[in-house]
Amino acid sequence: MVFLCLAILSSTAISLLMRITAGKVNAKLSMLGVNYLICTLLAAAYAGFQIFPSPVEGLGRTLGMGVVNGFLFLGGFVLCQWNTRRNGMVLTSVFMKLGLLVPMVLSVVVFRESPTWMQIVGFVLALAAILLLNLKKQTTAGQKRWTLLVMLLMCGGADAMSKVFEVLCPAGLSEQFLFYTFTMALVLNLGLVVLKKEKPGLRELIFGTVMGVPNFFASKFLLLSLKSLPAVVVFPSFSIGTMLLASLAGVVFYKERPTKLQWIALVVILAALLLLNI
Repeated sequence: MVFLCLAILSSTAISLLMRITAGKVNAKLSMLGVNYLICTLLAAAYAGFQIFPSPVEGLGRTLGMGVVNGFLFLGGFVLCQWNTRRNGMVLTSVFMKLGLLVPMVLSVVVFRESPTWMQIVGFVLALAAILLLNLKKQTTAGQKRWTLLVMLLMCGGADAMSKVFEVLCPAGLSEQFLFYTFTMALVLNLGLVVLKKEKPGLRELIFGTVMGVPNFFASKFLLLSLKSLPAVVVFPSFSIGTMLLASLAGVVFYKERPTKLQWIALVVILAALLLLNI
């Protein structure tokens, strides 16, 4: 449970940093690239710079999963940015958060995890809270809803890869898995930076460096939490726990005034977290 709480705190820090950088950073892909570079260096350091240890059983699977995960990481981010422009922030946020359905279905159907009735009710409440927090009328010209579904699958797939790794690969290769993941995301990101001819400045370097630390630890602690807790508890708790803390931070630091529905959603989140962890 400690690792899950640390993962939620790290993810919340990322959300707050993204909010701080809004309007202050022009070259977002460059900032993301610096973030991935820091994540890669941290993963290498935690692995003792043994990037390709040999002979180790499962190293090939770990490498393949890391490459796929890195593609999903960056693909989810790019589609999030694209959908925000085409489909609006509300729909994009809802579909991105509903990505937790992917690892949940995978865990129950493929890996045969059996949630209790309490956990099922908690999961349903978690989905309801996501919808309540984002319940706004929105019309956007030129909407392409199928891209929202692709984003949901990619974002959820990135989370699901943590569970796949936990089941199929040696736990001792978790740092290598993270290294391969962030390296792949970094390489693809650099390609986009060159393609778009972005020119990073000092702000991109600073914010990217700061963001890389919680980004790495969010992934690391999520992997560690999966060792001791079932995925049917970890993923919904991670998602809505981050939403809860980020929302409360908005109230405290940004003096936001949630609507009645949003307050209800926050109460529902608390109930869901309790039921998921009974």
